[in-house]
Amino acid sequence: MEEKYKQQFSNCIKVVLFGPESTGKTTLSRQLARHYNSVWVPEYAREYLQNKWNNERKTCEPDDLLLIAAGQIKLENELAKKTDSVLICDTDLLETKVYSEAYYRGSCDPILKKYAEENTYNLYFLTYIDTPWEADDLRDRPENREMMFEFFENELIKNKRPYVLLKGNKNERLETAVMHINRLLERK
Repeated sequence: MEEKYKQQFSNCIKVVLFGPESTGKTTLSRQLARHYNSVWVPEYAREYLQNKWNNERKTCEPDDLLLIAAGQIKLENELAKKTDSVLICDTDLLETKVYSEAYYRGSCDPILKKYAEENTYNLYFLTYIDTPWEADDLRDRPENREMMFEFFENELIKNKRPYVLLKGNKNERLETAVMHINRLLERK
């Protein structure tokens, strides 16, 4: 049963856009996928939680997190088969773990924690909070952006994940990300 949270082997380089909500992860994911003529893995939680909100007017609850994690990895595993160069991941299970701990008093399902820490990526792009906040049905806590950013950065440090901090406008972020991905591709 736990296999549904595990990454399948892939020959591609995997990079993750990682950070608080409304920091440009999806925009940059799409830009990078276009730049590399590759695929990007959308954030499964967004579709799942928007449907939940539309149908039940309910927000995320702890019981949703394993369903979200399974959906995210399923998408990633399917899309990783469609490229042998670079896979751009709009999020990963480590991000789901951060939200679980931040929103639910430090708790995280042991299965989610295990796979969030075991699944691996070549590089994380930590998106800084210097982008304007854009409200929608799912985003909340705009006043906590700095605290959330610290949670995300601390998680990368704690888990010894390679990361690059992305700041600035869309073009600056794209240029920085491309430079680092190109270095990974040269070593492949």
